[in-house]
Amino acid sequence: RGIITGGTSGIGLAAAKMLVRDGAHVFIVGRDAEKGKAALTALSDGKGKATYVEADVSTLEGCQKVVEAAGEGNAKVDFLVNCAGMYQEEALQDITEASYSKMMDENVKSTIFLTKAVLSLLSDDSPSILNIASDAALEGNYGCAVYAASKGAVVAFTRSAALDLSPWVRVNCLCPGDVNTPLVKKQLEEGGYTVESMASIYPVGRIGEPEEVAHVICAVLSPLNGFMTGAILSVDGGLTAK
Repeated sequence: RGIITGGTSGIGLAAAKMLVRDGAHVFIVGRDAEKGKAALTALSDGKGKATYVEADVSTLEGCQKVVEAAGEGNAKVDFLVNCAGMYQEEALQDITEASYSKMMDENVKSTIFLTKAVLSLLSDDSPSILNIASDAALEGNYGCAVYAASKGAVVAFTRSAALDLSPWVRVNCLCPGDVNTPLVKKQLEEGGYTVESMASIYPVGRIGEPEEVAHVICAVLSPLNGFMTGAILSVDGGLTAK
């Protein structure tokens, strides 16, 4: 039983599908009720079940709404996947206080404050928190300084939270490269470039698929990985190996 933010599409939805298929009760969190409804339909054929929570986790009110839904009846949860976030390309000289605040709220504030809020719900049986960052957290890139900074903050938060919460809770972080999700499709449309040009920088010759990242999410969450905490894992087709 657990929570996935950004669970109505992309990597979050792919992970929810695998977990529900294997019998978990997954609370998928998102802001768009229509996407939530569609996601529940996609999650209706597993051994487990899914519950949609409409909430904006970049706000404290949204984080509390998630906790109230998942903890109804004094229920406990075994995992949290902080997958909600945003990507926005913006030249350094064009950054504004508003664009900075939006990026940091969506990517950093949501991760920190939902993690804090969920602590009261976590079970005593090896619970696991997994944060989703980006390859941009590990290396520089053009035109996305604030995004890279926000994801770098998620990496640093993961390491510190792993120390603070050991040995009770394991906290790890995944850093995916470009993955075939609605977020990346929007990025391609707005940037005016093609998936082929995006794929050309990857040693494996392509971008990733949501299921490939979801598989790693499920593996890291598993109690079989009980000796892993504070780990920062790249799932990026070899991008950061160059």
